[in-house]
Amino acid sequence: MPAEETLWIVLKDGCRLAARLWLPEGEGPVPAVLEYLPYRRRDRHRGDDAILHPGLAAAGYAAIRVDMRGSGDSDGTMDDEYTPQERADANEVIAWIAAQPWCSGAVGLIGLSWSAFNALQIAATRPPALKAIVTTCGSDDRFADDMHYMGGALLNDNLQYGSTLFTWLAPPPDPEIVGERWRAMWLDRMNAISEPPAARWMRHADRDAYWQSGSVCEDYARIEVPVLAVGGWADGYTNAVHRLLSHLSGPRKGVIGPGGHAYSHVATPGPGFDFIGLAVRWFDRWMKGVDNGVEAEPMLTAWMQDYEPPRPQYERRAGRWIAEAHWPSANVETRTFNLAAGALRAEAGAPFAASVKSPATVGLASGEWCPYGWGPDMPGDQREDDAGSACFDTAPLDEPVEVLGRPEVKLVLTVDRPEAVLALRLNAVAPDGTSARVTYGLINLAHRDGFAHGKPLVPGSHIEVRVPLKVTGYRVPAGHRLRLAVSTQYWPLTMPLPVAATATIEQCSLALPVRRGEGAEAPDLGAPWSPPPLETDVIEAPARGRLAITHEVATGRATVEVVRNLGAIRIRETGLELRALGSETYSTVRDDPGEASSFAFRKAEFIRGDWQARIETRSTLTATATGWRLHAEYDAYDHGERIFAREWTIETPRAGMSGDGV
Repeated sequence: MPAEETLWIVLKDGCRLAARLWLPEGEGPVPAVLEYLPYRRRDRHRGDDAILHPGLAAAGYAAIRVDMRGSGDSDGTMDDEYTPQERADANEVIAWIAAQPWCSGAVGLIGLSWSAFNALQIAATRPPALKAIVTTCGSDDRFADDMHYMGGALLNDNLQYGSTLFTWLAPPPDPEIVGERWRAMWLDRMNAISEPPAARWMRHADRDAYWQSGSVCEDYARIEVPVLAVGGWADGYTNAVHRLLSHLSGPRKGVIGPGGHAYSHVATPGPGFDFIGLAVRWFDRWMKGVDNGVEAEPMLTAWMQDYEPPRPQYERRAGRWIAEAHWPSANVETRTFNLAAGALRAEAGAPFAASVKSPATVGLASGEWCPYGWGPDMPGDQREDDAGSACFDTAPLDEPVEVLGRPEVKLVLTVDRPEAVLALRLNAVAPDGTSARVTYGLINLAHRDGFAHGKPLVPGSHIEVRVPLKVTGYRVPAGHRLRLAVSTQYWPLTMPLPVAATATIEQCSLALPVRRGEGAEAPDLGAPWSPPPLETDVIEAPARGRLAITHEVATGRATVEVVRNLGAIRIRETGLELRALGSETYSTVRDDPGEASSFAFRKAEFIRGDWQARIETRSTLTATATGWRLHAEYDAYDHGERIFAREWTIETPRAGMSGDGV
């Protein structure tokens, strides 16, 4: 189905936004579905658009992809994610769409990742024409549940994604679309970058007004339109599905498959399902008034994962579809396990003290914080990480246990340093000793009293802390043991603090959400389907997620190298050659986390005829006594000639630490 290549939306301030429009054939005014994001509609995101939007158009919707201000071929500049300007522009875009002769006046929002976040954020602003949203792999809480921090601990994804956004904040527009002004627009975009995004996010180490802006969990009542929330157990953002179902008051539905960070009809690991069909049914009910019964189906449908030996990559996860009529569900009960010396059991045990000071290399089996399913990014066998942790095991289970929901750990402990991070993993241990991670959680103990204000620890003082683990759906077989593993390091998933703290646990309990019986009947979600993929010529095959781990026995240094070579393709419809390369190198020393560093490299290149533009960024993160130091470089080339270069070295204090120490 042909699309209109470039449609211009002129905002009140004169800024022009570039859009791509797919219309159904032979129909009058129809509802419109908008995806609104900065991931360029003509190149970077063109392949993803091809396998979604024509499917919506074929189902009778006007499907429209808009490049945000400062991205793609749109006017203006962009310096950050999820800004008030982004939401204000979106309201104008929605009003513009609703007024077009091909639109019935009803508009829906659909999105993955960035566009999943802003679908929720825009819904909370209540644009009159907006009637329903579908949000996939997004979050309602920008601080507690995004790739910057987890439990207040700084994730290395902050640097990884920060480097990606750093690179893609200011690529050039396409001269075929904007003409000779492309180079001036490019320079304007680059000059508008005030600092590397990763530095800004590190500067906000507490949950302050910066993070509250755009976090719809601040006031769920602001969202009144029906919400379909979709996620995957392998994805980094699954917690939001359960919170949205628990806190929204209007029509809502949640579906969680086994996949990573992608739309569910193409996500791996599988099995996938007919995501486009599900989205169309949702929009049909709330935008066309079709009485299709979707609202009567179970509120939550999820893939209950079966235990299988852990490996870094799966094509398909073992399990079955389950459903709960309502969420929270009366079919899920909390079982409490208490820690004793090396044991995890239902009854309270005798007083004990378990100390743990983990090697800085604990976490090598963590996998990625947000797997995409492209390569070896899933958690592996946990035994090596368990060896550097304090572990507490149940007896072999008499019967299977189905965990569905968000476990929580409560601890009373002391720490011998003014700052420390704890990682808590719930593992399923097979009779042969294989240890598979069921779920996990992190806590920066500077945030032991909440995320609003971090404060240093008083060494030796008793503290009490609650740590929610990630939501999960996992069936642990009979004969396996449950293990709670506690460590003071989790590298390279986190950027480690420069001190090796010892934590002494004196009390601990695990609240486990256990599902009983079979619940509601799971609806048939259908087989995955998508429109034909984008036609491209592969110039260089991608090598996504190539991973190398090295250990130097003499020095104790460990290094993890990840290569994200997206290769090179030529898009046939535009003749554009697109090249993209990314890599990260994480390094630490077993007995000295102060030696840790994280490095990220990104390159993006655009070639067509006599047009050749390239961007390269380099970012290095290390720790100081009380803060983080980021050194970043940005270089841009026109036909191999460097036309822009900027360099930053930025230091920011860590949560609970001042620039003068403690």
